[in-house]
Amino acid sequence: MTNKFKVGIVGGTGYTGIELLRLLSQHPCVEIVTITSRKDEGTPVEQMYPSLRGRVNLNFSSPDTPLLKECDFVFFATPHGVAMSMARELLKHDVKVIDLAADFRIKDKDIFKQWYKMDHVCPDLLEEAVYGQPESKREQMKNARILGMAGCYPTSIQLGLMPLLNLHKNEGQIVDFSTPIIADCKSGISGAGRKADVSLICAETYDNFKAYAVKGHRHEPEIVQQLSEMAGETVPFIFQPHLLPTIRGIFSTIYVRLTDKGYDTDLQALYEKSYASEYFVDVMPAGAIPETRMVRGSNYLRIALSKRQGNILEVLVVEDNLVKGASGQAIQAMNILANLPENTGLTGIALVP
Repeated sequence: MTNKFKVGIVGGTGYTGIELLRLLSQHPCVEIVTITSRKDEGTPVEQMYPSLRGRVNLNFSSPDTPLLKECDFVFFATPHGVAMSMARELLKHDVKVIDLAADFRIKDKDIFKQWYKMDHVCPDLLEEAVYGQPESKREQMKNARILGMAGCYPTSIQLGLMPLLNLHKNEGQIVDFSTPIIADCKSGISGAGRKADVSLICAETYDNFKAYAVKGHRHEPEIVQQLSEMAGETVPFIFQPHLLPTIRGIFSTIYVRLTDKGYDTDLQALYEKSYASEYFVDVMPAGAIPETRMVRGSNYLRIALSKRQGNILEVLVVEDNLVKGASGQAIQAMNILANLPENTGLTGIALVP
């Protein structure tokens, strides 16, 4: 391919930013033209990240660089509030916006304000943005101008439940919603971002395991929003995240009470059929148990199912929070916008050990 798509990254010094650089620098159809960091403007990327030496020959630039307006796609790997402040100007120059943060995830601007403590500055763009994963919103993504990529926890939960909830919506009486769906989720430390925080240093996290955000997590409203869309009704839901003493990985264990009809359904066959054509979603054989190292460094998500007493379905899901849960999935979505095969530049195998 002679003419490559021009890509910019806003916020390149965090973990999702460096992951975008790692993956995009290997993408055969992409030219990275600019990567921004207000704090580190002028610093060579390879000085901050020697792993990219010889692969990314750029300096960090200011977020107001005109190069962003010359891009085909701009990724936002920034705190919430940044993408929505810049999106309108980029759209004027026919730049497609792919936001890895929260600005275009929650459709209700009042719920957004409740959880993120700020007004949404472009609710009209919020309305048109497509939120989700390639597997759940592929057709809507094809012609979108703005993508609000689902977060890492939401992706594991939403894709873990999508076949079941779609069946419930289409046939009814599959899930017993008199009992909330419970998502008991664990994430590696990198999910908290690259920042100075005593609670995240090695001496605090190593040889330790803890719950956090017990009173509510910001991912919860986007999870419920999409689960309810999948099910065709409001889904009662309990979400509890935990911090693992590892760098990467998400392991979500999801408990769903089924009706008798749902429990008698061959759910293994349902999931296998639902994801048969999905390159990055692997439904493991009956009886298998996924592990985070099965996906570390890759864009794959693996699912296993187990029926338990009391009409309970246990859904086990693993993904790399920085790849399928963030940067890799965003590139997968960019491939859709660019009319490329979705796995372009993303076929790397998980790292073991």
